[in-house]
Amino acid sequence: MGSNNGKNSSEATEAVQKEIASEKVVVFSKTYCPYCANTKKLLSSSGVSAKIIEINLEPDQGKMTQAALLSLTSQRTVPNIFIGGKHVGGDDAIQNLARTGGLKPLLEEAGVPNII
Repeated sequence: MGSNNGKNSSEATEAVQKEIASEKVVVFSKTYCPYCANTKKLLSSSGVSAKIIEINLEPDQGKMTQAALLSLTSQRTVPNIFIGGKHVGGDDAIQNLARTGGLKPLLEEAGVPNII
């Protein structure tokens, strides 16, 4: 790995961490992903405002973002969801939280105004 790749990787990781810290709910998504659509629908129908980052809209940056997410979370797939700076997981995880009543307390802990 050349030093330029290391720098890009490091910058991508920093950019991802900055995004996660900038909002209470962040979803790394792809526009064509049905699981991402499920997650966005759940959040929207729950009255939760989330920052959605569609990583496929910038192919080169998106690949670096996906690699950074993998190194931060051990999860390469999308959606990759963060609430209050904490990694929640993907669509299965957030749907399960919603079903079992765990989503509302997580949102409240993060200071997210919600209407669940």
